[in-house]
Amino acid sequence: MEQFEYKTLFTDAKGVFGGKVDHSTFKNELNELGLQGWELLSADASAQSYGSIRWII
Repeated sequence: MEQFEYKTLFTDAKGVFGGKVDHSTFKNELNELGLQGWELLSADASAQSYGSIRWII
């Protein structure tokens, strides 16, 4: 039987009201995990308040 391993990456959307993601850092984090053999299955933006984004999970 094949076994799977899961990893969760939390990327902070900085700023007073959230919603500001450093695209370069985010891309580098994903590329580094890809080099380690991880595969991105999904990404979800979690709301902080009034529609602003706090985390990308």
